[in-house]
Amino acid sequence: MAMGKKEKKQAEALQNKLKKLRQLLAGAKDQCDDPAEVVELQQQVNAAEAELKRLKGT
Repeated sequence: MAMGKKEKKQAEALQNKLKKLRQLLAGAKDQCDDPAEVVELQQQVNAAEAELKRLKGT
């Protein structure tokens, strides 16, 4: 399935969001001040990955 211009832009935005979320998650794991924050960030990463996978159609 070929991605249109809109889907490519959404995928690019999601990849940027994932990069930022993964950095935040790594920092939260290192500091571990709030264990709930790690869980929340992991859920956001999982949701963004699922959305990206859906967009790419794989």
